[in-house]
Amino acid sequence: MVGLKIDGRPVQAPEGTNVLKAAEQAGVSIPHFCYHPAFEAEGNCRMCLVEVEGLPKLELACSTVVREGMTVWTSTPRVLQARKDVLEFLLAEHPLDCPICDKAGECKLQEYYDRHGLFAGRFVEAKEKRDKKAAIGKGLLLDRERCILCTRCVRFLRKVTGTGELGVFERGVRTEIGIYDGVPVDNNYSGNLVDICPVGAITDADFRFKTRAWFLKKGPTVCPGCSRGCAIVVESVSGYPLGEGQRRIFRIKAGENPAVNGHWICDFGRSGRRDIDERRHVRVMKNANPEEELSWQKALADVTARIRAVPGPERAAKIAVVLNSRLTCEELVLAKRVFAESLGLGKIFFADPKPGVADGFLLTEERVPNARGVLQAGFSPRLPDLAMLAASVEVLLVFGLHLLDHFSEEAVFRALAGIPWKFLFSSHAGPLDRLADFVFPVALPAEKSGTYINVDGLRQTFGRAVEPPPGVVSEREILGCLANGLGLNMGEPDAC
Repeated sequence: MVGLKIDGRPVQAPEGTNVLKAAEQAGVSIPHFCYHPAFEAEGNCRMCLVEVEGLPKLELACSTVVREGMTVWTSTPRVLQARKDVLEFLLAEHPLDCPICDKAGECKLQEYYDRHGLFAGRFVEAKEKRDKKAAIGKGLLLDRERCILCTRCVRFLRKVTGTGELGVFERGVRTEIGIYDGVPVDNNYSGNLVDICPVGAITDADFRFKTRAWFLKKGPTVCPGCSRGCAIVVESVSGYPLGEGQRRIFRIKAGENPAVNGHWICDFGRSGRRDIDERRHVRVMKNANPEEELSWQKALADVTARIRAVPGPERAAKIAVVLNSRLTCEELVLAKRVFAESLGLGKIFFADPKPGVADGFLLTEERVPNARGVLQAGFSPRLPDLAMLAASVEVLLVFGLHLLDHFSEEAVFRALAGIPWKFLFSSHAGPLDRLADFVFPVALPAEKSGTYINVDGLRQTFGRAVEPPPGVVSEREILGCLANGLGLNMGEPDAC
């Protein structure tokens, strides 16, 4: 550790740390545009200049390494004037379109001008006109008038993805960011370019002009898209139900978890925004028809009655359950206690999405978040035998839609048609709805709390990032209510 002083306060920082990071750890914010903790210091924005005692010129906080006994000042008149000068030159060519910019409310240029600027413009010359809607690939649009040439986007594509689709072209006042001829941005992590852009230069067509940043409620959770378990932030507006064409979830951004995903998430995880709102079940369905007045508690009483109607010794053969690996560890443990230990069922199966293609970085082949949790709960996951289900089962409980990932719709319908009682617990509409006697709407991972175990065996507990629609509950609440209805003492609160 190295001892130094920043603005008169003693600070201890690891050897090799830059002044900007050391100050941040001490609670001193030094403004910056081009610096990002995931990259080497570039030092091209000049916004992080500080005064170091004993040195004649102002130094870059991002590229100056701490030294024993160093004294740093971050708010002297020289420093404040330097920041003002940098802002003035940036704003000389920057368009004043904050009212329509998607970055407004979370823009570093806007924030720093408010904190360190608030000066009247002195330039009378017309601003440079540039392309304001350059398509650079994967739904990304580049506004070259807003770009401050921090090169974060260029460095991300060179250092992180290794694809290098963006570069810096031309010189002087004509310098601009652009794609190489015929090589648009096309990789699994392109959405991170929007996150790391400190201004509104790179925007996402999916979010563009849809809402304002200050309207959004941010909820941290864990991505359920694969077994990596990346930290994500779900950004939503309150109020449900939505009108036709309206959204509740506006975007999913990367959270920060050094042990799992660092600062990044893949585009597959970002696209989960649509799953949270689109094609959702929001009420109980009976015989494929929505039941406005039927609560899930009353419908679940029918499930309980059908299970009770099967004599105890025959339950192992005549009742079957299909689970999935998107259930939390807590839900899996409860399912194990209810179905295997208390009811003695032997026909407990799993149906998950088919494996995808891993990309060697964050995205894994497994497209479920809790396959390790399934094993730790004591299950041996296997797909159901449709012929066996058709031949012997009288009551079938299916959690999730992914039977159709492994069997044709015709085969599933043919096998399940003869089962007297079928109950589906699903978040989204699908073909299986037509088969079930009752369909129960269930919450998505972002709408509940619990624990997942990722591909590396790391346990991650997460909270509810967004409220579920009215009448939509987690599988834990359903299993607890089912246990109480069957007279099983599981220690779960009575959700019924």
